[in-house]
Amino acid sequence: MLWGLNVLVPCSDVFDGISFGCGENNQGLFNGAAGLLGLGRGESSFPSQTAAKYNNIFSYCLPSSPEYTGHLTFGSAGLSNSVKYTPISSTAASSFYGLDIVGISVDDKQLEIPSTVFSTSGAIIDSGTVITRLPLKAYEALQTTFKAKMLNYKTTLGSVLLDTCYDFTGLKTMSIPKVSFSFKGGTVVELDSKGVLYIYDTSKVCLAFTNNTSVGNVTIFGNVQQKTMQVVYDRPGGRVGFAPNGCM
Repeated sequence: MLWGLNVLVPCSDVFDGISFGCGENNQGLFNGAAGLLGLGRGESSFPSQTAAKYNNIFSYCLPSSPEYTGHLTFGSAGLSNSVKYTPISSTAASSFYGLDIVGISVDDKQLEIPSTVFSTSGAIIDSGTVITRLPLKAYEALQTTFKAKMLNYKTTLGSVLLDTCYDFTGLKTMSIPKVSFSFKGGTVVELDSKGVLYIYDTSKVCLAFTNNTSVGNVTIFGNVQQKTMQVVYDRPGGRVGFAPNGCM
């Protein structure tokens, strides 16, 4: 990895002395991408380097499918009046945005998950992780309840990552259980239906969660679950916010 300094010009704003890296042998999930924009809490991230202008505040909305347009906005412009905030947890590593999850509900009924399941290892929100990772006990509670509410639908083989899948071939309408996350401070975030299911095609639609026993049980709130929401990162306020209908 090589590092350099240059002038960055996003729209009409000009920033001198921006540090950036140059990947010489990119591999893995992001192989072939034009680059990665670091949005974490580290000193080298884009929000940190442009804090004098944008005050370390940014927001984005990830669209439900490639046919729709999302957005990424730096600064506080365009924030929805419906944003609900939860404090950034101090338990996460310094470069991550930590969350304190206090519960998960399906169709407005909270799952029976011991409070220590989330508090022991903590949680982070990560736009670079596709599928939300849950501690095993939390995932099993969600999976069991979800499957009980989907008994009228034909099941199909899952994958290594997603093991609860359905075949919706020929169906015009489906009734999908609502899934909500409760965060510290009383904030409840209901996921869009596209944030509950991962669609390979109509013959294979899967519950878009998995367990994370391989990464120390840290909960990772991934980008599929963030779809269509405006997600706000307010570092001076020490909070992360969510608002519905940020994009389609």
